[in-house]
Amino acid sequence: MSRRPAVVLLSGGLDSATALAVAREEGFDPYALSFQYGQRHALELDAARQVAAAGGAKDHVIATIDLRVFGGSALTSDIQVPKGRSLEDIGEGIPVTYVPARNTIFLSFALAWAEVLDARDVYIGVNVLDYSGYPDCRPEYIESFERMANLAVKAAVEGDWRLTVHTPLIALTKAQIIQLGTRLGVDYGLTSSCYDPDSDGRPFGLCDSCQLRLAGFEQAGLPDPLEYPVAHRSRS
Repeated sequence: MSRRPAVVLLSGGLDSATALAVAREEGFDPYALSFQYGQRHALELDAARQVAAAGGAKDHVIATIDLRVFGGSALTSDIQVPKGRSLEDIGEGIPVTYVPARNTIFLSFALAWAEVLDARDVYIGVNVLDYSGYPDCRPEYIESFERMANLAVKAAVEGDWRLTVHTPLIALTKAQIIQLGTRLGVDYGLTSSCYDPDSDGRPFGLCDSCQLRLAGFEQAGLPDPLEYPVAHRSRS
């Protein structure tokens, strides 16, 4: 039985690597889509290439856009990346690592590729429990984008094509995501989560993303395969 195509947004991080594995587990041929968008942690694209290859992606496209022309985020400008915050502080408000409209932009590219591929499914690894308060990771946002997508493209207007945006991780804790990915054979040693790695690509372990990752592995009772030169998590 042939496998249906699905576009999977793949950053090279822990969550998107798990979403890729879930797409394959659910019977899809994943077409991985990553972005060089001017992010300071562009080394994640090396991770995305490795994850796509190891995860059985049918194809892997890296689209280039430049969100640094707008800035407005610690990831796309010279704003300092927060480090050493407690888990309680991470959970308060929308942090400066939020990139304006990033998921809307990424999902729009995924929609375009899905229509070309005649793929009716897109996977994105958004999460609302162990995340940093990003508004474009909420279920109501994803539902609204899906409704918009099915009004926006020729295939839907002229035929019976309908897009489904899958968010398999949206209600899972980081520990549950790690346990799920481990069961599906994800090699988290290939992933990159740090917002501000060193020049060799090694995570410092102090940014919000690293803090959430380290806490997730600790709560899952599993070792993080990455090496952290600093490697001490702020206390919750």
